[in-house]
Amino acid sequence: MKWGVVTFPGSNDDRDAVYCLETVLDQPVVRLWHKDAALHGVDAIVLPGGFSYGDYLRCGALARFSPVMQSVIAFAEAGGPVLGMCNGFQILCESGLLPGALVRNQSLLFINDWAWVRVDNTRTAFTSTCRAGQTLRLPIKHGEGCYVADAPTLRALEDNGQVVGIVDENDILLSVFKDEEHFQDPVRSAMTSKLETIQADAPIEALLPIF
Repeated sequence: MKWGVVTFPGSNDDRDAVYCLETVLDQPVVRLWHKDAALHGVDAIVLPGGFSYGDYLRCGALARFSPVMQSVIAFAEAGGPVLGMCNGFQILCESGLLPGALVRNQSLLFINDWAWVRVDNTRTAFTSTCRAGQTLRLPIKHGEGCYVADAPTLRALEDNGQVVGIVDENDILLSVFKDEEHFQDPVRSAMTSKLETIQADAPIEALLPIF
């Protein structure tokens, strides 16, 4: 499978994505530039983290209009797999490929930390080789990571099994969805959290822990 990794002005995780794909997973990678609409025949696309276009207006708001994103949108709508991580998740929301939006963290602080993630859904392109219940330790860094959506969208995410639980080292879920707009209250539960894998009817997923 040939992967494309997009670089926007301000991207800073694009090299990490290329390294992981080429060196760790031994996959061919094409570097895609934001001004170039050509996708060069890739089979899957990664939108990496960073601060595209300096995060002016909103995170991902300007990147959504870049020439490459018009091609990414068409690629995704035709069924192509797209992985959006951190700022890539924000870009996918701004472009309309994912529902909802990202707003400032409830703490109003930039979060730079590690998150434990329990895999509750292995029926996706990006979690199919994981074990149900497996925990992964993932780095996170964001200032606008609070995911919001209307009540029907949030219910659909839950009903479709599109939410992945974040847990601590003792497998205790750190946050659970309790109302229509916020993630609150540490509890033991098998349902929901801060890391989203979204979109039932297209192979688009996004990784951004919610704080």
